[in-house]
Amino acid sequence: MSSSQTDWSWRLEKSIPSSSEEGHAAIEELVHALENAGWEGRDFFHIHMATEEAVVNAIEHGNKRSPDKMVHLDFRVSDDLVRLVITDQGAGFNPESLPDPTDDDLLEKPRGRGVMLIRELMTEAHYNRVGNSVEMIKRRSPPAPEES
Repeated sequence: MSSSQTDWSWRLEKSIPSSSEEGHAAIEELVHALENAGWEGRDFFHIHMATEEAVVNAIEHGNKRSPDKMVHLDFRVSDDLVRLVITDQGAGFNPESLPDPTDDDLLEKPRGRGVMLIRELMTEAHYNRVGNSVEMIKRRSPPAPEES
């Protein structure tokens, strides 16, 4: 089932100021929606981590915490699919041009892991051509086989 045909049980679409407090408040709303839809365990953790990373990146790197720039959020949750789009008003970037943060020379650097982390945690992650918007999709993992 494509995300355009999904029966979303919850949706949040709004623009927030470039502040950590506003970002965290929106993420808390998402966390409650995930809990209400029965998301748990590894999938829940992965969605939470990737969203935190993307929202912080939009506020800090995209909008540079500018009080006159907004971050647009479009969060959707269903029983088996989550779709999150985070768009900032910054100049964007080319995610393909980022150095590999696992290179030996970069292991001690504190930055540069966000895009890799998002790609690892989510089922899909796509950046727009400008590089100021990311769409992240998570499909619910199949249940673990029960031990007999």
